[in-house]
Amino acid sequence: MPIEQTTSRVPSAVSSFSPQVRSIVRIVVALLFLEHGLSRLFGWPSALPTPPTFTLYWFAGAIELAGGLLLALGLFTRPAALIMSGEMAAAYFISHAPHSFFPILNRGDAAILYCFIFLYFAFAGPGPWSLDARRGRE
Repeated sequence: MPIEQTTSRVPSAVSSFSPQVRSIVRIVVALLFLEHGLSRLFGWPSALPTPPTFTLYWFAGAIELAGGLLLALGLFTRPAALIMSGEMAAAYFISHAPHSFFPILNRGDAAILYCFIFLYFAFAGPGPWSLDARRGRE
């Protein structure tokens, strides 16, 4: 069966909400990621030790904080998401992969998920509920 015929089986009522659901997923993922930056740089809501300024972990926290805010607002979504996707790929290979090949053993599954969800937003855009959409950039 050709691909064109299988995609038409999705009810139009469900597929018509796809852009709004993309915005909701973007906001939820961004707020979860923002928590990492807040914890790393400000010790809130989780009391992580603040890394010394301009170290690798400090830059990671800065990307998590700024990128999480930008993604939550849907502002400069594509470049912010691409940078965060790269950060998560680097985090996986630097911090997780050396401990084991398997993500469940090296505790890297969250980094992988973040990497690919950010990669998705870099290509799919922020959705209609975003500042990018209001500015006409989407």
